[in-house]
Amino acid sequence: MEPQRAPIEYLLIGHLSRDLTPQGHTLGGSVAYASRTLAAMGVAVGVVTSCAAEEDLSPLTGIDLVCREADETTTFENRYRAHGRSQRLLGRARPLGVDDIPTSWEKPPLVHLAPIADEVDPYLAKTFPAALRVATPQGWLRRWDESGLVSPKPWRILLEILPDLHAAALSIEDLGGDEEALEQLAGACPLLAVTRGAQGATIFWHGQRRDLPAPQVQQVDPTGAGDIFAAVLFRGLQEGLDPYQAARGAIALAARSVNRHGLEGTPSPAEIQASLAGVGP
Repeated sequence: MEPQRAPIEYLLIGHLSRDLTPQGHTLGGSVAYASRTLAAMGVAVGVVTSCAAEEDLSPLTGIDLVCREADETTTFENRYRAHGRSQRLLGRARPLGVDDIPTSWEKPPLVHLAPIADEVDPYLAKTFPAALRVATPQGWLRRWDESGLVSPKPWRILLEILPDLHAAALSIEDLGGDEEALEQLAGACPLLAVTRGAQGATIFWHGQRRDLPAPQVQQVDPTGAGDIFAAVLFRGLQEGLDPYQAARGAIALAARSVNRHGLEGTPSPAEIQASLAGVGP
């Protein structure tokens, strides 16, 4: 029998990852960056994920974690070059679906679907009718060849998923740089946020497009910046901010994150307070 778990405000669903870097391997994945950010914001966050039993989860100490055991952890090798990121998928944990959600978490106020390797069943977007349903759909847009080299899937698959969501956030890189896709995707979802790295983000809301700039910072490691952005954006929406207010705070915190490596880039409570000061309904 599944143990009774404490109530949560924000449910994250997706794989943790083992990210291979020149400095060695580190824990990663959208749910890792997002949950640490939310915890620093004081949010009661719960994570449903899957990874190998031997994986070191100490960077997520204090976060309510349901980890479905798998033979291996989803493993990525990321290489950043001037023209963008090259990525290989070297291992994959087991898929996640409705049966993996603990009974005590079946009615959370917010559900954030965060696939990184096409592991989250899109049907989950239909499973929580009373929740604010959001997603970072990058993992549904990834495919890989026999060597593990990751490339973008056709973006039209999202047209079947976005109508079940209240908001979604992805990067222009997730779309292979296809600017023409944005208008169609924006029409399928009430709110679409598109991150553009050092150029900030584009918000599509109520049929309007608004480009928001990012502060100029020295970049050390951009991994996880988009996940931090999404977590802050979605939490802002949950608290009643309009998307532009929420996105400005999210951009500020994401920009702060890129001057540190890996999960060290997730914000501290002090950084959150400084970046979100003056952002309110």
